[in-house]
Amino acid sequence: MSAAIDRLLVSLQLTDSAFPSGLYTLSHGLEGYVQAKQVDAETMPVLLEDLLRHSVGPADATALALAHRAVTAGRWDDLVEIDQRLFASKLNREVRIASTRTGRQMLDTARIALGGEELDHYTALVVAKRSPGCQAVAAGVAYAASRVPAEQAVASDLFAFCVSFVSAALRLRLTDHRRAQITLRALSPVVAEVTATALERELADLGGCAPVADAMSGRHERADARMFVS
Repeated sequence: MSAAIDRLLVSLQLTDSAFPSGLYTLSHGLEGYVQAKQVDAETMPVLLEDLLRHSVGPADATALALAHRAVTAGRWDDLVEIDQRLFASKLNREVRIASTRTGRQMLDTARIALGGEELDHYTALVVAKRSPGCQAVAAGVAYAASRVPAEQAVASDLFAFCVSFVSAALRLRLTDHRRAQITLRALSPVVAEVTATALERELADLGGCAPVADAMSGRHERADARMFVS
């Protein structure tokens, strides 16, 4: 098997909805918008685009790119700082918990499935509570350990986010299976744009700005009934 094919298969495996990272338990704030009656079938794709550009891209995608760079260079202190900065940028408790829970699940499974000393090293940092274990950083370590290029890693993880978000929309009855696929395909230029900008950012630029999404998350955290963790 060629190295390029192997790297592609790693990307497909890590972004597969069957990969047990726990993404299926998250709505990424969408349920909060539904509870507040602030989104419908027509505006759901627009909301997803906004979250990609102003929240996920500047925060998680940027952290993944920086983490990939740090692991490739063997700069573990930098990796810890990236992880801590990303964790601190998540203002809501349920979002922080969701990030570290899915991150640690991804890390545990990736160590078994993919192997690599980089994953072992990062696990030791998380177990020692030096590093929070955010999902985007765990993904960056897993991709770097498998020699998946940074651009492919960031784009793959952004697409996994989109699939998870649209899957939540399905369960919340904001879309159907066919429209979901149309939505995902239409997002390709946005994913490419967000990937490119994430790869250009430095640590000082890490952090999204989506105040309404934060408010919806806070509302969701206090809801009497919830289908999703976030």
